[in-house]
Amino acid sequence: MTESFSVNVNSVKLRFASAHMATLGDELEPLHGHNYVVSCTVTGDLTDDDWVIDFSVIKNAVYDVCKLLDHKFILQRNSSILEIDENNEFWFIVHNQKEYKFPKNDVVALDINNTTAENLAKWLFYSIKEAILTNNYSNIYEMSIEVEEMPGQSGIYKSKLK
Repeated sequence: MTESFSVNVNSVKLRFASAHMATLGDELEPLHGHNYVVSCTVTGDLTDDDWVIDFSVIKNAVYDVCKLLDHKFILQRNSSILEIDENNEFWFIVHNQKEYKFPKNDVVALDINNTTAENLAKWLFYSIKEAILTNNYSNIYEMSIEVEEMPGQSGIYKSKLK
């Protein structure tokens, strides 16, 4: 049997409250929000000091990304069914003749197809990955991010770091 070591962080500070409208086939969910909770697990070999990674490195990286999303409307910039346009002040979204107008400072536009928990977990993974790898942890090789929309309902993205 192969052994592995992992560390996990999740806390009161690793969360964000955001609104979104996910797409389901050709349909668009009504505008609504969640109090998302983020959990991050990093897997690797133990260092000479018997650490996988310092917990604070992960917590700080996750916290910084959560702050970007907190109290924002999350826009799926790459949606195939939404007509999306912007000007200096607003984002305009059209779906089946229903129009939305959001002030730009209330929106975080992500390069994703849909604002599902799974896609948010993947986006968070790649946003956090650089901060983790910048710290020269050559012993770590895998990370997973879990984004919980509500208790008992979450999306997870897991991948190699290198």
